[in-house]
Amino acid sequence: MAMQVGKLIVGADVAKAELVIHHDERDEIVRLKNSKLEIKKWLRQQPLNTAIAVEATNVYHLDLVELAHRQGFEVYIIDGFQLSNYRKSVGGRVKTDPSDARLLSRFLKNEGEDLRPWSPPPAVYGKLQSLLRRRAALVSARTAMTQSWANEGLLKTAFNTFVRSIDRLDQLIQKKIKDVLREAGLHEQVARCQAVEGIGFLTATALVMAFTRGEFKCSDSYIAFLGMDLRVSDSGQKNGRRCLTKRGCSEIRRLLHNAAMAASKSPAWNGEYKRHLNNGKATTQALVILARKLARVAFALMKNQDEYTTKGVKPAC
Repeated sequence: MAMQVGKLIVGADVAKAELVIHHDERDEIVRLKNSKLEIKKWLRQQPLNTAIAVEATNVYHLDLVELAHRQGFEVYIIDGFQLSNYRKSVGGRVKTDPSDARLLSRFLKNEGEDLRPWSPPPAVYGKLQSLLRRRAALVSARTAMTQSWANEGLLKTAFNTFVRSIDRLDQLIQKKIKDVLREAGLHEQVARCQAVEGIGFLTATALVMAFTRGEFKCSDSYIAFLGMDLRVSDSGQKNGRRCLTKRGCSEIRRLLHNAAMAASKSPAWNGEYKRHLNNGKATTQALVILARKLARVAFALMKNQDEYTTKGVKPAC
């Protein structure tokens, strides 16, 4: 479907220092400095019926997105992987800043009716996401360093001191997460999720954080937001291989995978886990299925404000 009539389409390719903007109506390229002052000046010159497509680029696109939304413009954030595939689908052979800006406006013009305008997340979402990502980077660095220094005996004492300092920083991050949850009044939601076998504090926090991002009508939309929905590739009599879309925050999926491994050893979930293995599923496939179920149970608990109970091997809300 095409973008609704009456909207002026703009595509903005964002870099750290510069914005390259394409106005679809007059096929014009404009370049401006990526600073709040320049962005505000440019936005004041645009009609309010302008719709802006921006590619998600680390944090460099945030000033444009937030300022445009604040001034009443419709803003659409396009995933870079999706845009790359769109370029291939339309036969694009060139990738430059101006061509990307044109591609963004073309994508919004042709696919805009199926897109949802961007809305700012709650403040607690940004705080929790930042803390969880920094903790993930810290844990990854600790694991890599521990493996690298495993056979180094000369500096073992000094390295152990270094590892203990990392562990203290990890504890401080988790304390800060608890403070943020308490200030936002989300500690009860975390406790609901944490009652599910396998779901620990950090996984519960990640699930609650995702739940605060939007109004999900059902668990399917919540699962899709987590990037744990399936990509289907069937044609005729051929059933293609299923895989996760992996859209959204990868750290939530990592935590859910760890939760599924813990849940698979619990009496409540072990039978279901073994059933999938006996049906020919690989270990990873069975864990993914279990992780999706854990996320659905957590969603039901948060959505209905229920307390978790277990009946036999099947969790019930």
